[in-house]
Amino acid sequence: MFTSSVPFAFGDYMRVPITVDESMGRNLPKHVGALHASSSPLGPRLLWARSDAGRHAPGTKPGHHKLDGINLVCPVFTGSPEDLGCRRWTGGEGWRPLTPVQNPQGTAVGHVWTNDQGSIFLPFDPGEAMSWLWSERYTMLGDARLRNRLRHLLVTIYYTIRPALPRKVQLLLRRRHAAHHTYPDFPGWPEENALHDLYDWLLGRLERVAGEPVPYVHPWPNGHTSAFVLTHDVETSTGRDSIEALRAPERARGLRSSWNLVPERYPVADELLDGLRSEGCEIGVHGLRHDGKDLASGRMLRKRLPAIREWADRWGAVGFRSPATQRSWELMPLLGFDYDSSYTDSAPHEPTPGGCCTYLPFFIDDLVELPLTLPQDHTLFEILGMTDGSVWQSKVEAVRARGGMVLMIAHPDYVHCPGMLTAWEELLDQLRADPGAWHALPREVAAWWRRRAESTPVLADGAWTVHGPAAGEAVVAWSSPPVGRHGRVMVPDTSVAAHD
Repeated sequence: MFTSSVPFAFGDYMRVPITVDESMGRNLPKHVGALHASSSPLGPRLLWARSDAGRHAPGTKPGHHKLDGINLVCPVFTGSPEDLGCRRWTGGEGWRPLTPVQNPQGTAVGHVWTNDQGSIFLPFDPGEAMSWLWSERYTMLGDARLRNRLRHLLVTIYYTIRPALPRKVQLLLRRRHAAHHTYPDFPGWPEENALHDLYDWLLGRLERVAGEPVPYVHPWPNGHTSAFVLTHDVETSTGRDSIEALRAPERARGLRSSWNLVPERYPVADELLDGLRSEGCEIGVHGLRHDGKDLASGRMLRKRLPAIREWADRWGAVGFRSPATQRSWELMPLLGFDYDSSYTDSAPHEPTPGGCCTYLPFFIDDLVELPLTLPQDHTLFEILGMTDGSVWQSKVEAVRARGGMVLMIAHPDYVHCPGMLTAWEELLDQLRADPGAWHALPREVAAWWRRRAESTPVLADGAWTVHGPAAGEAVVAWSSPPVGRHGRVMVPDTSVAAHD
């Protein structure tokens, strides 16, 4: 449908049909990417200020911005398309500002531009805007950089002394911090829709350039409109001995879950693992010792990785979640797992605050990241002192509305918290009642996401069908309803079959 001068990361992520033609960019300005509808090479183009391995055009400034009311946190080019030589390349005249990109004070620091030809120029790289949120790089902007370094130091100290602290003292420290800590406005909690708002906005720009609705591969297979994934982190031997308290309600409802265990903190009997597997559950690795050191440095990871891999192979585990959701964008792909599930969409209350701002999986190099999209039970019931699951229930509806993945943690270690078990059972009933949701294990979602990433819509005999490894299960979605079809962004067109 489109031809691009360079890979277009947003289109690749959504699986929009795009062909890269490097010859198209021979005379293109250095810091500009461009695409056009394949059927109209002389028609309107979408151009963007391209980041080349983090290198930008002069006049590009990182920061928190607003675009059409959307939080845009990434480097923004502050000049005009003509400053980059776009006028002579496109042949279009009359570049003029279309939409301002504003700083937190409301001052325009850049613009989306258009010209007489109908081309659009974006003053940012969409792929970089996505990765800045996925990787939480925005937490290193300005004063936040110093705050996060201090927070990292405090977390390191806490994990060093934690074994000597009684459980009541540990909780008291966390609760006092939660009560007196000032939380940033971004990301919002418990919901932050910035990235999904940006996805919709970008699909709208592609549609404007194409002059018709844009097809892409729906995030979920077989006509499902959303997904839900149940996971459990078993932190201690007490949690290990309390697994049945959470598993029994799942079993009664015909649901499966993933159990992340710590191999060198407490004994894990093969009979326990066999019992969970026999019920269709999955086993994952929850760090080596749950001491906050696995990802503390490259040196520490190299030291521990042989033991982590040995336990993963012994348990048949293909997934990892780090203790206290400790994260490292650079180190996590080195773990050697099919997927990780340590990032959270919005996490101001966690030991390492931040948030990847998405309800969908994404890649960190070749590692599939499955973000947590519901607040943790420990956070709600132990730290914030809530006694019901209303936050869970409202967040489930918010994620469903965006066609996302509900992925949550429930710890058997905290089943004693007032209201926790009741809230858990009510949540299971809410999830199970949605006929459009795909109930899957983490490994199944990760495998699907890999198949989806290698598939694309293809126009054949007047109809769009999905070709590639996801054929037969993937369906085509649209940026807006084409004539004669129903739905909206993120709603699959189940009338379109997929083919090999």
